Amino acid sequence: MKNYTIISIIILGLLAHTLQAQDKKLAQTGMKFLSVSTDARTTGFSEAVTSVDLSTASAMFYNPATMASIKEFTSLTVGNVSWIADINYLHSAIAFAPWDGDYGVFGVSFVSVDYGEFMGTVVASNEQGYIDVGTFSPTAYALGFSYARELSLKFAVGGSIRFVKQNLGSSVIDKDDNGNLIQEDNGLGAVAFDFGVLYRTGYKSLNFGMSIKNFSTELKYKEETFQLPLTFRIGLSMDAMDLFNIDKNTHSLLVSIDAAHPRDFSEQIYLGAEYTFINTFSVRAGFVSPADERNFTAGFGIKRNLGSMNLGIDYAYQPFGIFNNVHRFSFNFAF
Repeated sequence: MKNYTIISIIILGLLAHTLQAQDKKLAQTGMKFLSVSTDARTTGFSEAVTSVDLSTASAMFYNPATMASIKEFTSLTVGNVSWIADINYLHSAIAFAPWDGDYGVFGVSFVSVDYGEFMGTVVASNEQGYIDVGTFSPTAYALGFSYARELSLKFAVGGSIRFVKQNLGSSVIDKDDNGNLIQEDNGLGAVAFDFGVLYRTGYKSLNFGMSIKNFSTELKYKEETFQLPLTFRIGLSMDAMDLFNIDKNTHSLLVSIDAAHPRDFSEQIYLGAEYTFINTFSVRAGFVSPADERNFTAGFGIKRNLGSMNLGIDYAYQPFGIFNNVHRFSFNFAF
């Protein structure tokens, strides 16, 4: 187990070094839909969850190693994000932990993005200077397969492989001899990898985590090359009630901090907190800096045990500067 731990840390360290060695390409990466947080609970405390035992299938969207703590046979999460500019995200993930997770946890995740409908035009020598060529609807999706395993009581590793594709719709490129418009599809797919480790230090509930997301080769779209929004994160988290003589089944205060090194933005600090009362009601808040239009998040959630099934409902609110406020809803089921 010690060898696995050392190897995993070395691999993540090498990947982080690769990211550090690359030149910053501020605002120049592609398929940025991969950087949008989908889960309402994690967004409620600013996505500072790299070291948090999420124990739900939503872990696949963040640090896949934290999925290893799932003990129920099946964990399912579904949700919606009403993003800026009327962009709509739908996400779902399902994880399986056969034999109480002794052989690891397996998962499948899916995210789809609907950018809405746009009018298409081409330049023309008429009074308007253009002619309408109908509408087009850009879309994107990511389909992932994940695996995580606890190598010891303190250490867990995980990874995901995802097929991602973005389609910007059809565009007119020419006319045929009869004057009919010739259109071209503008889609591009790629394979991306995520890796993560989780280390439970043994000091109370203090956890340490690392993850790297959207690792891929350089892509080429038409004439331009670009890269996916590769991001390296490290984080610490702990239940602050461990420091006091308080029953954690009644009061729990999870505090977490993440440091992120994205390829296309400055280094960022994420701070988050989640207070839970009697393991049922939770309120959350978080802050990230630096950020352009979004730095504060808040949310709440409810967890209930309904016979053999555990149900969780979460909501997150995120002001977005000059854009509309962003609302997220997530539903978690475990049985």
